[in-house]
Amino acid sequence: MHEFDALARLTDELGVSDDCAAVGTPDEANLLLTTDMLHETTDFPDGVTPYTVGWRSAAISLSDVAGSGGRAVAVVAAYGAPEFDDGLNGFVRGASEVCESVGAEYVGGDLDAHDERTVVSSALGATNGVVNRSGARVGDAVAVTGALGRTAVALRAFENGDAERGNGLFAFPPRVPEGVALSPYATAMTDISDGVAVGAHNIADASGVGIALDGALPLVDGAREDDVYVGEDYELLFTLPREAVDEAREAVGETGITVVGEVVEDGVRLDGEPLRRRGYEH
Repeated sequence: MHEFDALARLTDELGVSDDCAAVGTPDEANLLLTTDMLHETTDFPDGVTPYTVGWRSAAISLSDVAGSGGRAVAVVAAYGAPEFDDGLNGFVRGASEVCESVGAEYVGGDLDAHDERTVVSSALGATNGVVNRSGARVGDAVAVTGALGRTAVALRAFENGDAERGNGLFAFPPRVPEGVALSPYATAMTDISDGVAVGAHNIADASGVGIALDGALPLVDGAREDDVYVGEDYELLFTLPREAVDEAREAVGETGITVVGEVVEDGVRLDGEPLRRRGYEH
């Protein structure tokens, strides 16, 4: 069974479709809880530094908090490796600094011997109003923060021996402040961890609507059109009323948002053609 099929089955059985679980009572702020796993062979290319591994491992979980519109509180990580060397210090420094960048704390974790470097990170967030994938309405605008294709460009940089650029791109900024800023406007939201097509399908499925993308997707410097399907962009894909776009853009600030489509009755399409659920699978 492929990852997307397994997730669909779990969604049917557990009724959960968002990256963060919201835990709390109606009269208090919701706590947001999420966890992610990364492996040496599939997630850390040759040339990536321990600092970048720490930053990226924490940032991926922080991105889930961003996708729910929450502020970040803390990150904890379980770190497994064949041996514990000086790289562990770099890992902790990277994880701590990305947490600090969004007002959260890196509060430690667990160490374990393992046959390859493996990291499981968990983030805790909080919000007074969770933004789910399930609130998109026909007529809403569809928009993204920032620009797409970042990880694809980073992977090419690593392959070409440009580790400095690869590490710089891999250490992406989790869009926690942007998620908080968008929470009053967004009707549905998700981070783009598996690619924009998968994100569009996830919102469409959860909301019972369709999404028509117009193809005007913003790209980072050096990105190609197909790079948007590589996944791991960790920008935010969201829907909002058309009349709220300008106000939301002002709230987000310099990161920027780009309107890339609209919510329709059914189907997920790009430039009028069916768009399959194409993206990154673990």
